Amino acid sequence: MVKLDIVSDPICPWCYIGKTLLDRALEQRPDHPFVVEWHPFQLNPDMPKGGMERRAYLETKFGGKDAAIAAYKPVVERAEAVGLSIDFEAMQRTPNTLDAHRLIHWAGIEGKQNAAAMTLFAAYFTQGRDIGDSEVLADIADSLGMDAGVISRLLASDADSDAIRTRDAQFREMGVTSVPTFIVAAQHAVPGAQDTDLWLNVMDEIIAQRAADQDG
Repeated sequence: MVKLDIVSDPICPWCYIGKTLLDRALEQRPDHPFVVEWHPFQLNPDMPKGGMERRAYLETKFGGKDAAIAAYKPVVERAEAVGLSIDFEAMQRTPNTLDAHRLIHWAGIEGKQNAAAMTLFAAYFTQGRDIGDSEVLADIADSLGMDAGVISRLLASDADSDAIRTRDAQFREMGVTSVPTFIVAAQHAVPGAQDTDLWLNVMDEIIAQRAADQDG
């Protein structure tokens, strides 16, 4: 199998779009070689722990609502083109995503990392839920078949917080400056929300090379 590392943040719309396009490629190649692992990257590492009222966040980041609308226009257009509905109006807060990354990590221990990441994307972008809120995260954990009580206790502690920050820092040191970044076989970095056809080509090349190696 071939490792496919995904460096991502649950509040990154391009990550949601990019993983959706990758998933469509994976569905078309049921014998695909990839083993997927998610890794943390906080777009706003200095965000207050309780997050920020979204209007204030947009004012700070873009200088106002009009500038934010212009900045997000390509996101909305691309999302619609791939059949995703992103409801920016429903988002009341921009969260600190450290706890969401912790949940993804814990889900990985139970073999539910991909489901956790995609559920967090949907919760934030289509339902407008505050994925920085511990009750919301515990509810998401429960929906995945995880023990919500255990997750609540872990979230109330600092468990794995330093580990998440360290992994985030390591990817920045490796040169990752934006997400999503996909790393194939620990060698080839593929940045951005790539089309399904690109992933089909990548997988077909890997499958063909492995077949050639076996024949050789």
